[in-house]
Amino acid sequence: MKFLPFILILISFSQLVKAQNISTFEIPRSSVIDIKDPISNRVYPIFVKLPASYGRDQGKSYPVIYLTDALYSFQIVSGATRFPMNTGKMEEAIIVGISYSKGTKGPSSRIRDFTHKKDSSWKLETGRALEHANFIENSIFPYVKSHYRVNNSRTYVGNSLGGLLGAYILFTKPDMFSNYILGSPSVWFMNNDILSIKPKKSLDAHKIFIAVGERETPKYDSPRHDIVAGAQQLLSKLSSGQYPNVQVKFLAIEGANHETAFPTTAIQGLYWLFKK
Repeated sequence: MKFLPFILILISFSQLVKAQNISTFEIPRSSVIDIKDPISNRVYPIFVKLPASYGRDQGKSYPVIYLTDALYSFQIVSGATRFPMNTGKMEEAIIVGISYSKGTKGPSSRIRDFTHKKDSSWKLETGRALEHANFIENSIFPYVKSHYRVNNSRTYVGNSLGGLLGAYILFTKPDMFSNYILGSPSVWFMNNDILSIKPKKSLDAHKIFIAVGERETPKYDSPRHDIVAGAQQLLSKLSSGQYPNVQVKFLAIEGANHETAFPTTAIQGLYWLFKK
């Protein structure tokens, strides 16, 4: 008899699924659009999720959260923000995930697009970050602006090499985004070359959230790179007097390694930016 409540829960859940006729699951209010880069002719699937109030509040415009590595990040951010946004704890936003170019494998696409210098020691192509940033700015931004009700607030979310790309955009095109969430950034690329870039001045205010798993060091998780040290060096660069209008928050995620840090990075960073 002590198992009866558990059995009743399983029966109730089974009946609920049957009543809703669920055979596959799709993220609500989401769609996928292909956008072509006119310079490279590469085509990138773009995942878009609209807020719950979008259809009923026709006069409202929304901030946009842009994610790299969409096949991984879009599901995580959609799920993690659903409850706080729908209950009014967070400001609602349109979520846009930028996926990998069609016809190439994920590693090839992201290594090419997220690194800012060519490195002949890599087997895969590197060094197309500026080209990719221009594609986002000149093709994706106009598409989103012309098809959805958006305001001027744009947030970048990137992890690992995506964090490196975010730092590169921040230093070279700072006003592309209002806010930056940089998870476990690959500062180590090209012997920490990203730290040598002279940042372009910006009078705009920016909020920057940097997070890293506390175990992302050679001692625990990363045999070749100390990602914790790299994130701390990036924090020091951004916390210097060169950035009077920048607000930076740093989070070391207890017990997290490179494979597990991002979900916490994403929700904690977005909650910091969008909490009411």
